[in-house]
Amino acid sequence: MTEPVLCDIRDRVAVLTLNRPEKLNALNYGLIDRLLAILDRIETDDAVRAVILTGAGERAFSAGGDIHEFALSVAEGTDVALRDFVMRGQRLTARLEAFRKPVIAAVNGLAFGGGCEITEAVPLAVASDRALFAKPEIKLAMPPTFGGTQRLPRLAGRKRALELLLTGEPFSPARALELGLVNKVVPHEELMPAALDLANRIIRHSQAAVAGILTAVARGINLSIAEGLLVEAEQFARMAPTADLGEGLSAWIERRQPIYDGSWTHVTRLSEARRGSLRRDPAAD
Repeated sequence: MTEPVLCDIRDRVAVLTLNRPEKLNALNYGLIDRLLAILDRIETDDAVRAVILTGAGERAFSAGGDIHEFALSVAEGTDVALRDFVMRGQRLTARLEAFRKPVIAAVNGLAFGGGCEITEAVPLAVASDRALFAKPEIKLAMPPTFGGTQRLPRLAGRKRALELLLTGEPFSPARALELGLVNKVVPHEELMPAALDLANRIIRHSQAAVAGILTAVARGINLSIAEGLLVEAEQFARMAPTADLGEGLSAWIERRQPIYDGSWTHVTRLSEARRGSLRRDPAAD
């Protein structure tokens, strides 16, 4: 049986490939469950510092939910459809959104429906110039169900999102960039190198600090500024006693590259020499 999701770990980056190219990488229940299981495993794997999510084949990142499978669930009743399809899809996008390592979507083709909702949920995305996006659920007489009615307006603004949601019309990668759905659009053959470059520019920093930033943004974005600032302060308080923060400060003062261990538990200590240099040079930055 073909694996619905491929996982290739290289140089601290896990490349996850949605692997149903004959179905345009449609998100059936088996694929979603397998992707969730892989995410659970690699989140605690110290060999993985970042994740790139892409689609197999030349045509699609993901064309969305598997409509044939979904239709069978609908035929069994609302409760079954909610349990099997809606809750499963929302669990996936929420997991991607709150993942404590950076997830980068490398959108290599069609990103319709659930494929677009995955792109909305992940913290970062790079799109091929051959990509195409759409919110076509309206054509099935239903709203998006994996979070599209909630995340897209937050990314693009209410009116621009509603135009896409209510017409179901496809839109270009350039439009996706303008709407804030992706970070960058590149020529198709440069897609994976661009995604890997972005991952490598992130993972050179403290793993714990990266996790803290991802958590602060994911938790704070839907809060008031006052509540969000408390989340930010909480994440700083977690970093304050760590070896990574001590190393970052020492490396800055000594004008060298830091070497991080990624630990949350080691206590920060600035040497007396470092403390003395700060006292002697209050303008040091």
